[in-house]
Amino acid sequence: MRALIALLVLAGSVQAWYLPGAAPRSFSPGDVVSFTVNALTPLASSPGVPPASAQGTAAQASVVKGITSYNYYDERFGFCRPEGGPSAIGEGLGSVLAGDRLFDSPIQQQYAVNWLVDGLPVATKRVADRTHETYYQIGFPLGRLFDDYMAPLPSPALHNHFDVYLEYHRRSDKEYRIVGATVFPWSRDSLKGNGDIDCKTDKMMILGPGSGAEGGGERKVAYTMNTYWKESATPWATRWDNYLRVFDPRIHFFALCNSVIVVVFLIVMVAMILTRSVKRDISRYNAIDLDEDVQEEYGWKLIHADVCRSPTRPLLLCVMVGTGAQLLGMASVTLLFALLGFLSPSNRGALGTTMVVAWTLFASLAGYFATRLHISFGREEWKKCVALTATCFPAVVFASILAINFFLLVSSSSGAIPFGTLLALVALWFLISLPLTLAGAFLGIRHGGYRAPTRVNAIPRQIPPAQWYLQPLPAALMAGVLPFAAVFLELYFMLNSLFGSRVYVAFGFLALTFLVTALTTATVTILYTYFALCAEDYRWHWRAFLTGGGSSFWLFTYGLFYWATRLSLPGLSTKILFLGYLSLLTLLNFLLFGACTIGWAASFFAVRRMYTAVRVD
Repeated sequence: MRALIALLVLAGSVQAWYLPGAAPRSFSPGDVVSFTVNALTPLASSPGVPPASAQGTAAQASVVKGITSYNYYDERFGFCRPEGGPSAIGEGLGSVLAGDRLFDSPIQQQYAVNWLVDGLPVATKRVADRTHETYYQIGFPLGRLFDDYMAPLPSPALHNHFDVYLEYHRRSDKEYRIVGATVFPWSRDSLKGNGDIDCKTDKMMILGPGSGAEGGGERKVAYTMNTYWKESATPWATRWDNYLRVFDPRIHFFALCNSVIVVVFLIVMVAMILTRSVKRDISRYNAIDLDEDVQEEYGWKLIHADVCRSPTRPLLLCVMVGTGAQLLGMASVTLLFALLGFLSPSNRGALGTTMVVAWTLFASLAGYFATRLHISFGREEWKKCVALTATCFPAVVFASILAINFFLLVSSSSGAIPFGTLLALVALWFLISLPLTLAGAFLGIRHGGYRAPTRVNAIPRQIPPAQWYLQPLPAALMAGVLPFAAVFLELYFMLNSLFGSRVYVAFGFLALTFLVTALTTATVTILYTYFALCAEDYRWHWRAFLTGGGSSFWLFTYGLFYWATRLSLPGLSTKILFLGYLSLLTLLNFLLFGACTIGWAASFFAVRRMYTAVRVD
């Protein structure tokens, strides 16, 4: 009781603050508010329609032209540089991996320029066509292909004049905080022959043939900006609300609820049917043992002496199961941090940093489960198992990153990972991940292998031919439909965030979707494992692994569909980049839902429970 009273007293003295991890910064009259610039990123737009107009209304975005980003101070753009040259701003690991390149302060592909003020992106105001809501779109187009009346221009026009509106919240007469930053870009041929600048001219800065990037020549451009200050009642803690607005939230919510209800109903129905069938089988098998007149066994009990037999390529399976457990730990912690608000866009690169750190720290799970399972299969090469668990999957991911990085370097993209960051990843791998894998393996050896519920015969039993729908590949494809149905709605928004210009913040929906998808995968995998055992096929290990990861095939297929309908990728390098990113995402999904407790381990414990409950002579 005293502890409870003390807790209540302390709770009354606690002061709350903005959770995402970025501390507010206050300015006083006369302080300098500096601009920082980020990479130029692809901007979504409708085919044949300008991405934005100067007045701030535009059609809903539908196509993203390209996926590579470019350094703001790339010589090909010719933007004004600060005196003494631009100086880079310190960034976190996740921000660097995401392609952010912060410094102080090709048009047909409709790229967006990204500025920041006090960590807040400078945005353009938009009006949604269907809901007529005003929202902020991060960045502004580098140029335009249409005039103010939506008529096509003969050549692209460059945005070189900007009206920037900075909103501030007054806390006192000497303390102000930046709570909003919007820009209205204009194209103005303001530079006269005598060197004077006319910012009020209506003539556009047209990049016609024979000048600039279009003709390979040189052309002088004057970049001008007007800054306006506007007081706002928006507090600092909610300044991101305009950026993170979700369109048609009711449609999103009802569509997700409908998907969740259907999937949960199917899960409950399958689980009830499966549970009743297994209980009926166990009761019948145990009754047969008590009847002296009946001696012959049948069904899944018939293979009780082979169901615990070591699978083919057991070392590879152990490595994948350990890697899947590590991915599950990483995904769970990342979702938890996202739900708590630590991964808000205000904390740049927090998502990538959290994933890398969590992956490194959960290496002990990989070593523990891989080694313990390896011992369960009666293998003694635990050193080889530990070495492959610590190096196999990280080597594949690192090699993929290097290959993707090569194409980014060829494309002169700012998304290319610097050599120092690659060395930091290698250091995390060898100095932290590898020792933790060894520590987890040591604990796994101490606990020993999992005890088998039945003894294994020396001679394996002959397996009868199975129906086509019970073959591993068709079964995996059919079983993967249901988990994919639970996730495809959120997958659309996640792909928009990865390859488009959207900011994904629906982590509550994502956590619910992840939970439903995990339950669906576990239920469907157990169901197909039960069907295989009833067909007297005891080779369930790899079957369960493939069945659990069957949704990866549909994920890759949907990625190709997204490419065909939402992306316009010019050049071979951008196409290879997209396929590389999609393949890596598919591999992670396959290992997460196929190898860890979501897929394979669900069947592992279900099989153990089944054969422990039945009486075996």
